[in-house]
Amino acid sequence: MNETDIDIAVVGAGLCGLALARALHARGQSFMLFEARERLGGRILGEYSASGMALDLGPTWFWPEAEPHMTALVAELGLEAFPQHDSGTVLRMRDPNKDAEVLDQAVHGGAQRLSGGMAGLVQAISGSLPAQAIRLAHELVAVTDVGVHLELRFRCAGRETGSGETGETETVIRARRVVLAVPPRLLAEQVRFTPALDPEVVAAMRATPTWMATQAKALMSYPQAFWREAGHSGNAFVRHEQAVLGEIFDACGGSDPSLGGAALGGFVAMSPEQRTQFKLGMPMLVHSQLSQLFGEAAGQGDLHFHDWANEPHTCAALDRAEPASEPEYGHPALTRSGYGGRLHFGGSESAQHGGGHLEGALDAALRLQRALAPTRAPQPISALNAHCIERFAAWADGQSEPALAAYQRTLHERLSSQAREQLTHYSVLQSLAETYDAALQQLAGLPFDASGSVLEQGWSELTAPVLQPMHGFGPTLLDAVLRFNRSSCAISNFPSEHSPDPAYVDAIQRDMYAAWRTFALAGNTILLQKA
Repeated sequence: MNETDIDIAVVGAGLCGLALARALHARGQSFMLFEARERLGGRILGEYSASGMALDLGPTWFWPEAEPHMTALVAELGLEAFPQHDSGTVLRMRDPNKDAEVLDQAVHGGAQRLSGGMAGLVQAISGSLPAQAIRLAHELVAVTDVGVHLELRFRCAGRETGSGETGETETVIRARRVVLAVPPRLLAEQVRFTPALDPEVVAAMRATPTWMATQAKALMSYPQAFWREAGHSGNAFVRHEQAVLGEIFDACGGSDPSLGGAALGGFVAMSPEQRTQFKLGMPMLVHSQLSQLFGEAAGQGDLHFHDWANEPHTCAALDRAEPASEPEYGHPALTRSGYGGRLHFGGSESAQHGGGHLEGALDAALRLQRALAPTRAPQPISALNAHCIERFAAWADGQSEPALAAYQRTLHERLSSQAREQLTHYSVLQSLAETYDAALQQLAGLPFDASGSVLEQGWSELTAPVLQPMHGFGPTLLDAVLRFNRSSCAISNFPSEHSPDPAYVDAIQRDMYAAWRTFALAGNTILLQKA
């Protein structure tokens, strides 16, 4: 058993952990990156066809118009992106005994892919990290708070013995700060925390599904994209009980498949149990369905298959028991630190924006980057800026009653229009949006002098003290709203609004947090413009 003391331990070398490690290294901070698998990338997984074409068995796309972090990282790393091929007809099959319907529609909404596959992200980032800071085959089993640092216990794959067997060892690491960039459900099920974590955090971990945990992906590679020649986009939807692949897409490794081969990809419609039952026959089933859709040539390719439900470092028991078709991510409890600020949660499932996507992994990494930034003495606030902050604070102090009145007005408008669903949710967010818009107008009109403010990762040094008067405004408004609802005759006939259950309140709080994040970014932009 070994013991090592380090400053920052990042557990989980998926995109979140890798991006965070890259930022820490660029900032000169000491860290070590631990990964349970014997490879980097987490759910980013690539293989190569016989022709050398990259195939994504994990994440495939990003959307530049909606995902600024991914777009910026791809450009910064100098990686080449190309649009997902969507031109041509789309096939839809609802009956296995009938021909597929032919549709003419776009499917992927401006999605782009990376030349060389998403594994290029992993290679580009890891190549900039010091090799001595990376530990593979380190599976976290316990976290213990022992005072000034946390003790991490890892189960490690041992070296091969003379008999050909591989043993296991345990390693204990002591770190002053720890980031767990691992799916929350896996942490809840596989890691022992001493002392026990806050019950709200544990509940959030167990309630957060792992993205792609129960999914499987199949890719079939070919010498040429014959479906394009036939006028098909490669997109197909199969919606019947015998479906093997539910959604199919063109998986060619570039905009011109003649340069490096071609492929069709698909998400498996069968449950994990069915996939296990038909494991030996899976290649034949995939070939058969693709042939039924695209003709005999579609059954002549090479199959590449990966079942994420069989990965112990991806799929938790709860994921198998409670598969989620439309999971919700970014629970507020997973963005808070524990053990006196020494423990932080990361990963795409903890993101407030883009949860479950690569964008979410980067969003979480940026949050952690800020949380782990080196502390330094704050710069003194000038008399002018202090005066502006006082004026803004005085304005903010008077917004509680107008915000509640705005909520009541919106609520009554929705009742008058015969709206019956999500009354409180919609009305609270509308009131909050009006208040934040008014606050931004106030900030824009105040004569802040931001010329000397120091920027840290795109943030003005003035942002935190300027926005401080608005901290907690949303929760305070929600408390007032819930008190009003309990006493309101107008909504007494709506039990879910009159006395909302915890799940409904939790959903409102998630969207309020997202609104606050948008407001804080907009306020920061105003201050940067004043610089």
